[in-house]
Amino acid sequence: MIVLLGATGYVGSAIAARLRQLGREFAAPSHRDLDLTSKDAVAGWFAGRTPEFVINAVGFTGRPNIDGTEIEKWHCLQANTVVPGVLAEVLGSRGIRWGHVSSGCIFHGAHAKGSGFTEEEEPEFAISDPRAGWYARTKWMAEKLLRDAPGVVIWRPRIPFNAEDNERNYLTKLMRYERLLEVRNSISQLDEFAAAAVQSLEDRIPDGIYNATNPGAILTSEVANALRAHGICRKDFQYFTDETDFLSHPGRVFRASCVLDPGKLAAHGIRMLEVHESLEKTLRAWKKA
Repeated sequence: MIVLLGATGYVGSAIAARLRQLGREFAAPSHRDLDLTSKDAVAGWFAGRTPEFVINAVGFTGRPNIDGTEIEKWHCLQANTVVPGVLAEVLGSRGIRWGHVSSGCIFHGAHAKGSGFTEEEEPEFAISDPRAGWYARTKWMAEKLLRDAPGVVIWRPRIPFNAEDNERNYLTKLMRYERLLEVRNSISQLDEFAAAAVQSLEDRIPDGIYNATNPGAILTSEVANALRAHGICRKDFQYFTDETDFLSHPGRVFRASCVLDPGKLAAHGIRMLEVHESLEKTLRAWKKA
């Protein structure tokens, strides 16, 4: 048996779909069934259960977007930092292998020649950059808690998207925004990410951190143009002049834009499609809500 936590969220539902596709049985306790912020509750729930592995897809990214995490800081801290900390103690003490969904938002930018950050580099943006938002800091605190924890694989997806018209989908968000910010990012095709996450635990790759993004990087305008080219959205996308223009609007939080190197995951035989190829494949399969 497998245990999937956060199975009803955008990321968790994709992982649940992948497990069903593989014919794997899994338990998915809801927050009503299990208080994941309570060590006693978690220890009690796992008493007598020895799953093959556990996947933690619990997280809070804000409503309607990351700006909301600055308002609901306690909720954000509980979901993004406290929960993985509790799991590390309980699962670690029982020798249960598990995976945790982190985020690439703890980095900003890219190397001088455009190459991506590796897992061996410290996320200076989340650690010390005053522009870093609360969400990035909670994700970094969780990684710091888990860094020396036994039996855990940490995945860093970035800006998830897939073919389902969903308010959490990067593609849907772009179509709904009045104006866009032109930035270059690594992004993650969600169904490919879900497959990679499950495979990494089934293959028992070494513990540690893995960037889980589609190889390469892409500009906001490239994604917008692709949406128009496929006839999914015919609007004439408008852009902010720059980040200063974007942040001049009330309630806006600085967005980390970064390029990650997914070579470590690929070295273990777990590969995702090149980002432009993956985007094209996704748009060809688009399902409007």
